This record gives sequence, structure tokens and C-alpha cells, in this order.
Amino acid sequence: MIRVYPSMAMAERVSWSCALLLALMLVRSCCETAETETATAVKEMKMLKKPCDEIYVVREGETLQTIGDKCGDPYIVEKNPHIHDPDDVFPGMLIKITPLMINR
Repeated sequence: MIRVYPSMAMAERVSWSCALLLALMLVRSCCETAETETATAVKEMKMLKKPCDEIYVVREGETLQTIGDKCGDPYIVEKNPHIHDPDDVFPGMLIKITPLMINR
């Protein structure tokens, strides 16, 4: 018969608790990676859809940042020489949009 000391029982409980915690952390990290990859894939698909026409009309409350995010064109100012101040964008303004294409 094996004799179990109280300190051995406590050490075994701590060991099992650590193993369980490690397993849970591993599972959680796998799930987070999958969610991040899914979010990235969805974002890439949105960019490939070309959500904006080549000539875009600025709407109320939009900024160059929001338009760039929406249309997939982070270089709006460089491609539109008539925009002298990026903060001076108004409704009805026409902007040329050239979305980035993701090479796969």
C-alpha cells in the first residue's frame, strides 16, 4: 500500500491545477488566433469587392480617413492634387479612389 502524505496530496492538486490552467490557456490562444485570421480574411474580402466607385462623392460627416478605410485607399491625398488640406473635405467634393489590391 502506498502511503500518501498531506504535502504530496497538496503538490498533486497544485500540479493538476497548473496542467488544467495551461490547457485552458492553450485552447484560448488557438481560438483567438482563429478569430483574428477570420477577421483579417473578411477585411481582405471587403477590400477586393471594391466598395467604392473610381470617382467618389464625399458625404456629410466623412473624413479622408473614413473614406480611405471604407474604400481601401490609404493614399487619397497623393492621388488627388486638388486636396490641399486633408482636413478641408466637404460634402459633394469629388475624390478619385484607387483601392489597394492584395496580391495572393
